[in-house]
Amino acid sequence: MIDIKKLDSILPNVQKPARYTGGELGEIKKDIDENTLRFVFCFPDVYEVGMSHMGTSILYHLANSLDGVYAERCFSPWPDMESALKEADMPLFSLETKTPLSGFHIVGINLSYEMCYTNVLAMLDLGRIPLYSKDRDDTAPVVIAGGGCAYNPEPLADFIDLFVIGEGEEVLPELIALYKKSKAAGRQAFLRKAAGIPGVYVPALYDIVYKSDGAIKEIVAAEGAPKTVQKRIAADFDKSFFPVSPIVPYLAAVHDRVTLEVMRGCTRGCRFCQAGFVYRPVRERDAERLIWQAKESIKNTGHEEVSLASLSTGDYSDIARLVCTLSDDFKGSGVSLAVPSLRIDSYEGEYAGRLKQVRNTGLTFAPEAGTQRLRDIINKNLSDDDIYAAVKDAFESGTNGVKLYFMMGLPGETMDDIAGIAEMAACIRRIYYEVPKVRRGGGFRLTVSVSCFVPKPHTPFQWEAQDSIATLMEKQNFLKNVLRAVKGVKFNWHDAKVSRLEAVFARGDRRLSCVLVAAYRLGCRFDSWKEYFDYEKWLGAFAGADMLPAFYADRVRGKNEALPWDMIGTGVTKDYLWKERTAAYEKKTTPDCRQGCTNCGLKKAGLCQ
Repeated sequence: MIDIKKLDSILPNVQKPARYTGGELGEIKKDIDENTLRFVFCFPDVYEVGMSHMGTSILYHLANSLDGVYAERCFSPWPDMESALKEADMPLFSLETKTPLSGFHIVGINLSYEMCYTNVLAMLDLGRIPLYSKDRDDTAPVVIAGGGCAYNPEPLADFIDLFVIGEGEEVLPELIALYKKSKAAGRQAFLRKAAGIPGVYVPALYDIVYKSDGAIKEIVAAEGAPKTVQKRIAADFDKSFFPVSPIVPYLAAVHDRVTLEVMRGCTRGCRFCQAGFVYRPVRERDAERLIWQAKESIKNTGHEEVSLASLSTGDYSDIARLVCTLSDDFKGSGVSLAVPSLRIDSYEGEYAGRLKQVRNTGLTFAPEAGTQRLRDIINKNLSDDDIYAAVKDAFESGTNGVKLYFMMGLPGETMDDIAGIAEMAACIRRIYYEVPKVRRGGGFRLTVSVSCFVPKPHTPFQWEAQDSIATLMEKQNFLKNVLRAVKGVKFNWHDAKVSRLEAVFARGDRRLSCVLVAAYRLGCRFDSWKEYFDYEKWLGAFAGADMLPAFYADRVRGKNEALPWDMIGTGVTKDYLWKERTAAYEKKTTPDCRQGCTNCGLKKAGLCQ
């Protein structure tokens, strides 16, 4: 343990000391002896963000359900706390027992966003763990990582001992059991055996050979390591582990509520969406099980909101019964019901009418593009009529506020598509004032939020180039100007420079490790937070490493080019993704796979019925 008296002298001098104290309702405490496997889950963002992450909560409680295992938590310290730890010569520690990170057997890191990578390095360094995997001996923890960004593990390959590819509910207990069995044999023996577990990628067992132009020539797996690491899924998702007594944070979390995962995967096939491809196939939880989980979770936490989460909650097959039952059960209790991730064309039927009764806030939809032509390119399969019918229905129910999400910089985009966003906003405003008996309190409110397209691995657009920063900013300024003519519209946009780095690390290779270390040494932290993001420092890091961001972000990849993530398999074949890319350029749409199998490769991989 760290010096508690020293910690007590630090905490009064930092913002929000409760980020570092632990002791919340639902926190797990266990007796520890020499046979206890010590595991710490590290989330590379601030406490309020990490405590909202459902995957971390599931795995924390799952690990603690195993005999002889004690799992704890750690979050990135805010810059004031990082400075205080360094000044006091104190290591980063877990919340539950105040143990330094170096004192654990296994350190698990969630990778949910590319802009958290410098925080990963900061946590390892502050925890007194050597940054590079090759520098760790048998006394150091095994550092594992998983999450959405692990589908391209290469930018962090030099720092992580092993990656879990896919869903962790089944593979985590397998890894823990193997560690217990092979601990005495040492780190390298464990890692070689771990590479034999499906869904585990050990970077040190793969050599990357480069061409003279910097592109990858080939990826060579060591003897005994699989050429392709296929993702793991929870095959029986309905019965997979879910905690109904989650920890209740001391501070208001970003999502301060009970979150129920109603389904995984998506059948829509939007060509820009990584989650829609890597989380296939669709699997659902039984409505009765979800209703029980909701009631138990509310009883155990005292939260006042239940959120039904998935990539597209409106596509859940029993959504009407689920929403109607929960709204009836919680009526008069002060517990509200939220249904995010709602597709415009699923906002209909019995459950939509019930949503009008349980939601008095605005609705959020994602048309993604301002014209039908561009929506066909990205396979959004939404018509203007779908959009306008949904917002009209929302206004007729008494909703004043609607939020719309779009992307900018999509393949095939023109300025006419950008102007189409403003035209859609103007049409929605007209619909609002045409709807009879609409509640006028507060007036018309429309929020238009526009992110910058980032080409992501394992999608049909993984080969595309990203728009330059100058082009993205030109499009943002153009839209800002044309939206001024539409009263009642709030315009939010994403920083193009942040998106540039997202693209670099989303499609990067392991040569970027030196850039990450340089950026970390220059003070880059919390790069997803506007007040801390410093693009000039990042440019300095690239220059110091003699590397160019344009090589990763600007370049169109060839069909036969080896990609940094080619050793990772999602079940969806590269040929299928290229076929979808070709269909995009032909402005052809692909139907929802519930209407018939599109032969993406999942069945052949044994991942889909």
